Amino acid sequence: MTGTSEARAGTPSAGRGRRERLRAETTAEIKATALRLMASGGPDAITLRAIAREMGMTANAIYGYFATRDDLVTTLIDDVYSALADAVDTAWANTPAEDPAARILGWSRAFRGWALANPEGFRLIYGDPVPGYRAPEGGPAPDAARRVCTGLAGLAAAAWPHAEPLYRDSTFAWSDFDAGLLDKVRPAFPDLPPAAVALALRVWGHLHGLVTLEVYGHLRRQTASPDKLFQEELDQLLRTLDVPRP
Repeated sequence: MTGTSEARAGTPSAGRGRRERLRAETTAEIKATALRLMASGGPDAITLRAIAREMGMTANAIYGYFATRDDLVTTLIDDVYSALADAVDTAWANTPAEDPAARILGWSRAFRGWALANPEGFRLIYGDPVPGYRAPEGGPAPDAARRVCTGLAGLAAAAWPHAEPLYRDSTFAWSDFDAGLLDKVRPAFPDLPPAAVALALRVWGHLHGLVTLEVYGHLRRQTASPDKLFQEELDQLLRTLDVPRP
């Protein structure tokens, strides 16, 4: 049995499996190092040479994993954005459709929770842009961006049966919105009017503003209870939209 195992370990397929595993581990380390450098030095700190230096690799060796810095940044954005989309999609799926308050609260808390657990990733996709970065055609992480946008529209859709009377005087038209945004939102919620899309953006402003202050460390200087502040913001949002609590 031992001889058979040793023979199998020496087969070409075993060698390929080991190389693939090592490559995957090194790729993961490159991405983690890039995020760590960004956290300490800002977006300018993401360079392949700096990452290679941190990892004890040669610059030429790291180019075997990512041909350009922009390839690495695109991969990072795709990974980070997809993780965020997974987190908020899971929260949405785990709340009942007949309970709009629970859906709004669940999605919002998942967004904040993910951001606080992944501050470097949050800063990469929502903070200062990486200088000189050229995104691929269609943008980085198009599927994740669509899912997050759809989730925000879902918050408005959940609230709309209750909030609609508050927005009867809205003057928003489809021409007021970016075509790319509408391409993401309207297929998922074809019955939402322009006023509801505007509402989704306002909800986004409420959530994103507080979370950004917290991720960048500004909120802790002002209050020892950011959790309470965020929860009261959500409670006020539900009251403003006339969404009933269970």
